[in-house]
Amino acid sequence: MKYFTNEVKIALAAIIGVVILYVGLQFLKGTSLFSNQYTYYVRFSDVNGLSTSSPVYGRGIKIGVVESINYSYDRPEEIIVAIGVNKKALIPQGTTAEISSDLLGNVKLELVYGPDFSKALSVGDTISGSIQQGLMSKAADMVPQIEQMLPKLDSILMNINTIVADPALAGTLHNAEQLTASLNSTSNQIHQLTASLGKEVPGMMQKANGVLDNTEKLTRQLSEVDVQTLVNRVDETLANVQQLSAALSSDKGTLGQLMHNPELYTNLTETMDALDVLLRDFKEHPKRYINVSVFGRKGD
Repeated sequence: MKYFTNEVKIALAAIIGVVILYVGLQFLKGTSLFSNQYTYYVRFSDVNGLSTSSPVYGRGIKIGVVESINYSYDRPEEIIVAIGVNKKALIPQGTTAEISSDLLGNVKLELVYGPDFSKALSVGDTISGSIQQGLMSKAADMVPQIEQMLPKLDSILMNINTIVADPALAGTLHNAEQLTASLNSTSNQIHQLTASLGKEVPGMMQKANGVLDNTEKLTRQLSEVDVQTLVNRVDETLANVQQLSAALSSDKGTLGQLMHNPELYTNLTETMDALDVLLRDFKEHPKRYINVSVFGRKGD
């Protein structure tokens, strides 16, 4: 125990502290002390905020971290990034890498897998990388276009202010308000008319049903009429009229003689005239024809 002096204990404590600090730093970086990862290299011309321990994703799943970023001042156009990928992750040939960032500024490296997983990359191979144009980059690209649009927007706003300040617009709005009030009044009248019709329709339907019932009764009565008998009677009446017309046309019979014999007509006319003279004389001199005596006739 003579070897474990205070100086040795302090040295051991310092060594253990350094080891713990190293392990902690590696853990914070996202790397494991006992690595189970394969190292691949990605060639970039610009890393755009990518740093050591940035996550590496494949199809949205974290499969590794960025181990180191190597920049050569002799070849500034080429930046080599070493990534550690889980040994279980299969990276096919034709895979590329993209650096992307979100609105919060978090930067990540996304692997875009190749089409054929049957042909995998060898450990240590180099793949090509690029920078994905995120929302912030797209917004930055739109700034020149927005600057060009600002004068047009200013002109449009001035025109809108001119239109709004025009008294005709206020008049139009006032007319629209009156039109809306008229439409509301018309709607109310239509509603009242509909309600009135709703009350009167049942009575109208009852009257219509009564008319239909009477029509049905009339139709039934007409259907019960013996049409053939009625036709026969009409035929008989027409036959009688024809006989009367024939009798009038013939010179036989009283009516025929009266119409065709002028002498008979003349005699009847003279007889009527004589009868008329007799009746007139009777009215004027009744005593000639009636002799009434209270005490009897003279000479009795």
